[in-house]
Amino acid sequence: RLQGRRVDTRPIAGTRPRGRSASEDRQLAEELLTNPKERAEHLMLVDLERNDLGRVCRFGTVRVDEFMVVERYSHVSHIVSNITGAMRDELDGFDLIRAVFPGGTITGVPKIRCMEVIESLEPVRRGPYTGSLGYLSWSGDLDLNIVIRTLVLTDGRGYLQVGAGIVADSDPSREYEETLFKAEALVQALKADG
Repeated sequence: RLQGRRVDTRPIAGTRPRGRSASEDRQLAEELLTNPKERAEHLMLVDLERNDLGRVCRFGTVRVDEFMVVERYSHVSHIVSNITGAMRDELDGFDLIRAVFPGGTITGVPKIRCMEVIESLEPVRRGPYTGSLGYLSWSGDLDLNIVIRTLVLTDGRGYLQVGAGIVADSDPSREYEETLFKAEALVQALKADG
């Protein structure tokens, strides 16, 4: 997001399903925040986003003003941080887009090599999935997201793509389960009557 000269980015990395009770929900959130793999993955992405913002922000202004907090959604909880900085006066929203996209939470680190690996392994193009949706206003303000958990309708068929961050410490079965948790809200919406 660019508002005036203030830039913010909010990397999300680390996921757990929501609990069936308030107690279980708290327990899952605590396990998420203390899990070494999830913390390392999130820290890697915070560092990447700090570096990306450092390319367009005034020296010394990039800082993490919210670090590893749990955000709860209908079916999952995530670890989220907020990184902010003051955009250099000679740059604009287009420079910001060039500096931060594609988002590090989608590519991983190192960004360019990860994109090459993704391209070589995935059998189909992603379409809008992991792209961006948002606006650039006449005033120069900018607000973009990364398109995830979105149903795409093409030729009368619906497609839902989900993913998980893979790092050296990943457990493939747990990462697969994570994709199911992430898809659950849309799957339930599609099953709803009415």
